[in-house]
Amino acid sequence: MLRRIRLELARTPEFPEGSHAHGYELVAPLTADGHLDTEAWQANRQIATVHRFWRGEENQTGQLVRTRGGRWAISYLPGPDDDEPIHRLEDHRFVEGQYVSIREADGTVRPFVVVHVRPVPGLS
Repeated sequence: MLRRIRLELARTPEFPEGSHAHGYELVAPLTADGHLDTEAWQANRQIATVHRFWRGEENQTGQLVRTRGGRWAISYLPGPDDDEPIHRLEDHRFVEGQYVSIREADGTVRPFVVVHVRPVPGLS
């Protein structure tokens, strides 16, 4: 089941209430219980896209990738230099209220909360 997943910045020292203006939107296949469907991803990798929105910065668009070490990351350009690892992605359930940690390109690990998970019109 292909889903659009919105992650917003959770509480951090910089943003004690979290932030709706900082986050990611992913399009990815999920299993019925909300885990990443790795078989569906493997069969159709190009459809697993990521959009990063961050107030005050240019929006970025990338892909959900598997690194040589078998870890999951967001990649904006070919090669690993800009990859943003997603901690234990395969263990996460993408359901509203759950948290995901992403190590961003600047090296900072930030928590994000799943705000919504919705079908992708025309692709679900």
